[in-house]
Amino acid sequence: MALRVSEADDDLAEMHEINVTPFIDVMLVLLIIFMIAAPLATVNLPVQLPAVDAARSPQTDKPLTLTLNADLSLTLGETPVARDALGPALAQSAEGRSDRRIYLRSDKTVPYGELMNVMNLLRTAGFLDVALVGLESGKTP
Repeated sequence: MALRVSEADDDLAEMHEINVTPFIDVMLVLLIIFMIAAPLATVNLPVQLPAVDAARSPQTDKPLTLTLNADLSLTLGETPVARDALGPALAQSAEGRSDRRIYLRSDKTVPYGELMNVMNLLRTAGFLDVALVGLESGKTP
């Protein structure tokens, strides 16, 4: 029995290219996995925020302080303000400058959702520079 081994050029030539289709398929699968897993990685735990130890920053203008009271009423400085009149009252107090910083104080019994509603009112009124005010550690009101 004899076999003939040919060393002649075959029709099959070597390919010097990388097939990227499987790589793309793997990347798309990983992307979908991370898109699903990322929102599940957040944890909803009740948190009691600590007091602040940071030093006070220097102020150049008279501060605009908005207070959200325990009964969910708003006070701008010392003046009570209705929620629907908040935008014009802030514009008047800030002298038309919407780049002024608003210091937002809130009673600790106010629900977080209400605080976010007030922040949305500030954003709608055009005031984007909002600072949340907290107690310094070791001091009582």
